[in-house]
Amino acid sequence: MAIGYTLDEIPNDITRETPASFEPTLDYVVTKVPRFAFEKFPGADTTLTTTMKSVGEAMAIGRNFTESLQKALRSIERKEAVFDWGADRATQDIPALLAAMRRPHDGRLNLVHLALLGGASIEQVFQATRIDPWFLDQIALLCEVAAQVAAAPALDRDVLREAKRHGFSDSQIGALRGVPATQV
Repeated sequence: MAIGYTLDEIPNDITRETPASFEPTLDYVVTKVPRFAFEKFPGADTTLTTTMKSVGEAMAIGRNFTESLQKALRSIERKEAVFDWGADRATQDIPALLAAMRRPHDGRLNLVHLALLGGASIEQVFQATRIDPWFLDQIALLCEVAAQVAAAPALDRDVLREAKRHGFSDSQIGALRGVPATQV
């Protein structure tokens, strides 16, 4: 990847038949998310480049990418790193979000989430960020699952299982349902 190959051009080491872009054939996915602490360095340029600017990282394991991603974001232990599914989050200024996400920075993933939650297309977000559409589709899937959890007539076993399958925490589910996390 460092020399310009994309995941669909690299053969999967396990299957030797499918590209590396396929969901792994193993029963887990590992996601690592960097931790940035720009607040500790007031004069630092927050634009992310090939220069190492993270102060650490969190790793999470899940049965699919969406579960693993959400767990990793929570492991950063920063409230602003976790996808927020509050009711007011879907009413965003899409053009402003698309403009703000053009520059790579530590809050970019949340801007992507907010834009997709607010109705931006994967193509619009791709044009603004050049993030591979597969990853954008996974974040859009999280938005769909969140909408299903919020709209379900009851928080029954099937709804809860689907939410957990995609890495939603009790707090996130509670926010979607308007109930405390302890009730979830």
